[in-house]
Amino acid sequence: MAFLIEKPTLADIGQMQELVKGEVERGVILERSVDEIANAIRSYHIVREEIAQSKAAKNPRSNHKGKIIGFCALYIYSATLGELRSLIVDKLHRNKGIASALIESVKREAKELGLTEILVLTYQEQLFQKLGFVIIDKMLLPNQKIWADCIKCKHFPICNEVALIAKL
Repeated sequence: MAFLIEKPTLADIGQMQELVKGEVERGVILERSVDEIANAIRSYHIVREEIAQSKAAKNPRSNHKGKIIGFCALYIYSATLGELRSLIVDKLHRNKGIASALIESVKREAKELGLTEILVLTYQEQLFQKLGFVIIDKMLLPNQKIWADCIKCKHFPICNEVALIAKL
């Protein structure tokens, strides 16, 4: 199944924060402030609920857009290494290929930018392994990841996430 993946606008930040709220509360995804998301808005990839049956969808000049049902982001560490972050799909839309489509979209963008590797920290290692990622030792993560992100996690320093990397 194909999904329309697009770039969000600043007006989408509220919806994005609402979608990820439950996972943030559980400590599965790191919380990002409005300003953090705004600053990185160009790194996000989103999927919206289809609105094909609505009048707005039939009118290309309409400002109505479907509800965001999934997103993730690409963070760049260096000229060769990026990270896939904040992958979330609405509970009602899981197991439909949306997460895989988002991951592949980020991998394509990373490759187009010239990155050679993309890493991820996740509890869903099987999903990423299915898409070409391999498990690595967390000691191989860049120090800036640990001190910029991991230190904010409620599970730090005892991390149960699995680190994976994919060659592009």
